[in-house]
Amino acid sequence: MSTQFSELNLHPELMEALEKRGYTEPSPIQAEMIPIMMTGADVIGQAQTGTGKTAAFALPILQNLITGQRKPQALILSPTRELAMQVAKAMEGYGQYTSVRVLSIYGGSSYGRQIGALKRGVDVVVGTPGRLLDLLKKKSLDLSAIRTLVLDEADEMLSMGFIEDIETILDATPNQRQIALFSATMPKAIRNLASKYLNDPQSVSIKKKQLTVAAIEQRYYLVNGRDKLAAMTRLFEAEDISRALVFVRTRAGTGELSSALSTRGFSAEMLNGDLSQDARERVMSRFRNNRIQVLVATDVAARGLDIDDISHVFNYDLPDDPEVFVHRIGRTGRAGKDGIAISLLTPRENRMLRRIEGYTRQKQTKADLPTKAEIQEKRKAQLVTRMEVWLKRGRYSNEMVMVEELVEAGHEPLQIAAASMRIVRESEKQRPIENIGDVRAYKSRRDPGRMRNARNNRDKGRGKKRDRANFGSRQSHEAGMVRLSLDKGRSDGIRPGEVVGTLAYHANIPGKVIGAISIQDNQTFVDVPEQFVDKVLAKDGNYRLRNNTEIAVERA
Repeated sequence: MSTQFSELNLHPELMEALEKRGYTEPSPIQAEMIPIMMTGADVIGQAQTGTGKTAAFALPILQNLITGQRKPQALILSPTRELAMQVAKAMEGYGQYTSVRVLSIYGGSSYGRQIGALKRGVDVVVGTPGRLLDLLKKKSLDLSAIRTLVLDEADEMLSMGFIEDIETILDATPNQRQIALFSATMPKAIRNLASKYLNDPQSVSIKKKQLTVAAIEQRYYLVNGRDKLAAMTRLFEAEDISRALVFVRTRAGTGELSSALSTRGFSAEMLNGDLSQDARERVMSRFRNNRIQVLVATDVAARGLDIDDISHVFNYDLPDDPEVFVHRIGRTGRAGKDGIAISLLTPRENRMLRRIEGYTRQKQTKADLPTKAEIQEKRKAQLVTRMEVWLKRGRYSNEMVMVEELVEAGHEPLQIAAASMRIVRESEKQRPIENIGDVRAYKSRRDPGRMRNARNNRDKGRGKKRDRANFGSRQSHEAGMVRLSLDKGRSDGIRPGEVVGTLAYHANIPGKVIGAISIQDNQTFVDVPEQFVDKVLAKDGNYRLRNNTEIAVERA
């Protein structure tokens, strides 16, 4: 028998807010998490975006608030500005019939507004680690009265290099506070954090069958890398798309692809970390209000997106992690609707596809791209449908006068109609159906023996304590890694977590792939996998510490 919100003993004001939204039955994560958090116990929740986890911690926080306090009673840490804003908005919505004061704190927004609100008094603070730490250092944020602390998407915050900031913030809260940790995955770093700061936590886990979004139709198309854009435009014409989210690997890729789609007649815009907060909010508003059909984004930029009616998710670039794949496609097929996830797969990515299928326990369907003839037939059918609509409406009096004049001039009505159709179809020349080459099977040119030796050497190196003298060399001593040099070091206050977070965020690479780091007095050496070096160096000039100090990155 399913639980109802009415059985959770929530305050009448909270129930009124839920009823206004039409919510009667909690999701699995809410049904299990809310009663635990209402008792004040520490808890670990394994859940993804789209499972209703925000309400799972927001409602207990609102239930347990003490009115009339000036200092914040609850603190919610989020990895991105978008997610912080989304959580704050949700908290205000659930508490709209209470006197709760919610403040969102994130970089790129006015310090003055945030500090002023804190001085006037707030109940709940939702923020990103970097800005929260800044306000702590300025002594503008007092966490001494925190009763509940939430780490939302903890795995993402750790992968972005925020671990030291998070621990500093945790240490600034009372010992007897409640902690709720939410994470889609449970790597060792998360388990270590939980064992260090949580007191006998209870666990709530959404089973894998609930995480793998079985209602989503998953297809992939095998294409050459150079033909991805041509394949994408064919699919855009063939699919019935209401709103589409397209994932690419890099920030530069978002601009290139959105521009290419726009020039081909598809309303597309990009979403990446280079956008200011105002620009980001304008893009999201246009997407939500159907003024643009396609949003091209990186994984980090798309964190926190909460839009229910996305009909399609496209993996223009396949992610490096199966869990990231699940995060991506989970943004379609929500709110009880069917969804479609489409991946463009190059021949060398077959192994990654097998990993994803093994993780999700779902077989993906290999499909054939629409042919030129099929696209042309679709265009013809769409034009005929449009003509039939206008013929039924009968709203073409001005055009009828033009036709009558042409008939009087001696032209045949059927010829006039055919010529009119031809003029309308002239616009199709702006959308050429590009050729797509045959796909050949990928054969690795690497020597298996050499690969085994490299792995053996790497494994041996992991078994030993790294020799600090290795960093006297300009070359990495680990196979497959390249040594880079940063022009800031110990004297600049740089820390290992900051190196990982800065490189991972700006270059849009996984933080976990970054290798050995050695911080010298005036410079820092860091090892990066060879396949990511070009991406890291391409972003030189964008790297900044949290105090806005620029960092130059080059080969060692």
